[in-house]
Amino acid sequence: MRKLTIAYIGNGKSANRYHLPFSLKLKDIIKVKTIYAPHIEHDVWKKIEGINYTTEIQDIYDDPEVQLVVLSVPASAHYSLAKEVLNHGKNVLVEKPFTETESQAKELFQLAKEKGLLIQCYPNRRYDSDFLTVQKVIESGKLGDILEVESTYDYYRPYVPEGEKEFSVGHSYLYGHACHTLDQIISYFGKADKVHYDVRQLLGKGRMNDYFDIDMYYGVMKVSVKSSYFRLVPRPSFTVYGKKGVFVKQDMDRQEIDLKHFYMPDHEDFGIDRPENYGTLTYMDDQNQYHQEKVVSVNGDYSRVYQGLYDAIINHKSKTVKDEETIYQIHMLETGIKQLTSAE
Repeated sequence: MRKLTIAYIGNGKSANRYHLPFSLKLKDIIKVKTIYAPHIEHDVWKKIEGINYTTEIQDIYDDPEVQLVVLSVPASAHYSLAKEVLNHGKNVLVEKPFTETESQAKELFQLAKEKGLLIQCYPNRRYDSDFLTVQKVIESGKLGDILEVESTYDYYRPYVPEGEKEFSVGHSYLYGHACHTLDQIISYFGKADKVHYDVRQLLGKGRMNDYFDIDMYYGVMKVSVKSSYFRLVPRPSFTVYGKKGVFVKQDMDRQEIDLKHFYMPDHEDFGIDRPENYGTLTYMDDQNQYHQEKVVSVNGDYSRVYQGLYDAIINHKSKTVKDEETIYQIHMLETGIKQLTSAE
């Protein structure tokens, strides 16, 4: 079987925690050949046997075997580096947020099209267990017509905004976190009819953006994407209200939790919800009988990102993430931040 050969630019936490465990899992179809970083030696992440580590980025660009380059670098470098990779004739996967502006995103997609290459943002959160389970519940029909969906990504990390003394787009909570949750909503519900933005700096003007609440309207249905750094007790990850009931999924996907404890996908129970993590579905049936039941979670799996890239590049199938979905997501991030800064 022909393999997809990958190189990584970046050798930090993101590459080693959110990428390599999943690309290496698919060893039958993927070959990770090279990792570039200005400084390779690492106290936390040890070198992986069989991979070429280099401090010369040209080693990637000059290697005809490398088909896909994954950018695991600060967001401020995404646009310029993605453009550089495309100009060297390589397909490229870019972490979220894809770019800082809509115009930059459009330029990169156009350049890739002109060169006959693939460029795509990294859609791993589309394969979160909680999000997949929400889809399962909606499609069961037990909730009836959907009226409202709340997606929440809460932290209690006041030290993060307190440690930032001035505002920047790159360190905004909207760009850093809404990129994930908005991508989920756009992938499932599409483009909203209208959007209301509530993007704040809870510590005051000129400080870090540390809160957002975005309402997306689809006819009568409202989808809210909201997050805060100051929630000691987090709100449910997802709450879905229908005409006939409600589904509440308190706990987020467990893949990130396991990864943070260096518990990797080679374990059979990696990222799998326990019964206490299952969401609760409460609804009235067609006979007007009340039901409340636990819903077994759909297993999340970030390796599906790399399966999709293999299918797109090697088997010439459609990309997992449509260009217009990413452009719309960046449009929303840019619009939300502009509303914040214009109010100052």
